[in-house]
Amino acid sequence: MVAVVLVAGVGLWLFQPWKLFTRSTVDEALPFVSTTTVASVVATAPTAVPTTTVSPTGPRVLAEGAFVSQEHPTSGTARVLEQDGTRILRLEGFSTSDGPDVHVWLSATPAAADWKAYNSTRHVALGKLKATDGNHNYAIPVDADLAGLQSAVIWCDRFNVAFGSAPLSLT
Repeated sequence: MVAVVLVAGVGLWLFQPWKLFTRSTVDEALPFVSTTTVASVVATAPTAVPTTTVSPTGPRVLAEGAFVSQEHPTSGTARVLEQDGTRILRLEGFSTSDGPDVHVWLSATPAAADWKAYNSTRHVALGKLKATDGNHNYAIPVDADLAGLQSAVIWCDRFNVAFGSAPLSLT
């Protein structure tokens, strides 16, 4: 009897079956400043009058792709954005399943590849998945080399499977 309880406890901890029925949402704003203020002087008689103009700017899109489902239904858009040397991976309109130990990666493996391939190639780990749905921002480390990375991956570390991935062309 003790063995059955122990096996059931380990099974519940390992598989966390309740996560099949749980959802969570995060709706983060873009972390970048979206305007630039430019000061100028307009010369008019008899004195010069300083003026301020606000011109909209925003982050530069380095790569973008739509998610494809792999081991779990996954949808939305992945964008790698950069502004003033700060880079992020932004997931927009994102949705996937919940699961144990789910992480976000940028990977050298192409999107929609055999899920076993992701764990054996270079990747940049960006942290745990914040929620199953919404708009999320993940900071990309300053020293991360993005050259050759081909996809954003939602990766379950516990079972070594990709929930979904989005193609990206980072040069």
